[in-house]
Amino acid sequence: MYGALWHILPGPAWVRVLILVVLLAAILFCLIEWIFPWVNSMLPTPDVTVDE
Repeated sequence: MYGALWHILPGPAWVRVLILVVLLAAILFCLIEWIFPWVNSMLPTPDVTVDE
């Protein structure tokens, strides 16, 4: 899979690496900005109380 992605990307090796870094940053941004908060809102939150 990674080999196919590497061969699809245009340009010399340094351009391919730059494109992959930008794609990885975009994917991480989308995960942190939208996916993780959506999943967190679906998880149950425990009601924790501390008794002394």
